[in-house]
Amino acid sequence: MPATPTGRTTDDARTAAAAGPVPCRVVVCRDCCCGSPKVSGVDHAAQTARLRAQVPVRVSACLDVCEHANVIVVQPSAEGRAAGARPVWLGLVNDPDATEDIAAWVRAGGPGVTPCPDILDLYVITPPRRRPAS
Repeated sequence: MPATPTGRTTDDARTAAAAGPVPCRVVVCRDCCCGSPKVSGVDHAAQTARLRAQVPVRVSACLDVCEHANVIVVQPSAEGRAAGARPVWLGLVNDPDATEDIAAWVRAGGPGVTPCPDILDLYVITPPRRRPAS
């Protein structure tokens, strides 16, 4: 999928243009474990489509946290970053209700703009680069 000059894929740009400005973006891991039959009982395509229908989504190759499949990263908007927010990594997002909670939080402003809903605290994981050395 070609990227626009802003770094968005054309699908992201179309979604943003159709929905107006959005507060942040979602990255969905879809590689070796996330989005694969290894995580059974989840309609991975439906999860990605549901998120894409509501917020800009970028599909990523492996994010190196396979033990937490399906992984979704919520990236803060410019406003959120200005408030000091960092990306929020969510793991084991294998439930349609969690997908809806993520989409609602992103629409409401996401990291740095709107507090993370308590229910999503259950899914927060530490990204690989921030893990303590063993």
